[in-house]
Amino acid sequence: MSRPTVAQLRAFLALSEHLHFRDAAAALRLSQPALSGAVAALEETLNTRLVERTTRKVLLTPAGERVARRAERVLAELDRLVEEVRAVDGPLVGPLRLGVIPTVAPYLLPVVLPRLAREFPDLELTVHEEQTGQIVAELVAGRLDVVVLARPAPAPGVTELTLYDEDFLLVAPDSYELAGDLPRAALNELDVILLNEGHCLRDQALDVCRQVGARAVAATYATSLATLVQLVSGGLGVTLVPETAVPVETRRAPNLRLHRFEAPAPHRRIGLGYRASSPRAAEYEALAASIRAAVGDDAATAVRVRAPSA
Repeated sequence: MSRPTVAQLRAFLALSEHLHFRDAAAALRLSQPALSGAVAALEETLNTRLVERTTRKVLLTPAGERVARRAERVLAELDRLVEEVRAVDGPLVGPLRLGVIPTVAPYLLPVVLPRLAREFPDLELTVHEEQTGQIVAELVAGRLDVVVLARPAPAPGVTELTLYDEDFLLVAPDSYELAGDLPRAALNELDVILLNEGHCLRDQALDVCRQVGARAVAATYATSLATLVQLVSGGLGVTLVPETAVPVETRRAPNLRLHRFEAPAPHRRIGLGYRASSPRAAEYEALAASIRAAVGDDAATAVRVRAPSA
């Protein structure tokens, strides 16, 4: 009797989560034909229809609903088995799938990766850069092992270890008449431009604005911090940028001025998240300690972050 393969179950589970072949294929980093073929093979193996395909979306049949629930449990147990075996081999040995949000990755990874290579030479690290919602979903689904993100994680069942805190700086055109450390209320007089929806940094900036009743420019958004800073350089408004990103993103943007906020300054907390059920908690503690040490030892980064406040 033929049985479903792990690849078939993963493909079908991704499809059941996204209910769209293209999105499911992208989540698994497969081609759409490969994912479709895996789902069709699973249907053939089980000799039943699992999905209804329409021109706009995918619907699960009653059999598909049952298979999806069971596949989730089966794959979770398989992932747990693999994690338990790796934990016996030693700390941070073998494959590790790391997710990082875009407003952290370009500034943290160049500092951290060389240290990880030295401390854990048998670690086989792969890095996936995605927005918070995507990496947390992939973590919970078992497609990532650990994630670096702004705390708190927007999902239950995720254990978080704090790495560091960093302040937000106000980036404004140098033509603006602003001086010294600014009170947060200064945002009331300014047009704040933001990242697009889906970025946790957008939500954090909005929270700061709401606290003082400031407004955001609804017609102007950006998909990256680099574009956001260029928009400010062009005189379209001001924005909030995490301090570790400032040197990189302002280097090629003229006509800018940076302003700190009066204490307590708005800030974000960066953490390491993993599934609370994972047996590799001790390894992730070691990983977090290595990241903290790398950040603290790097002259450029250390002056821009601080140990988390109580």
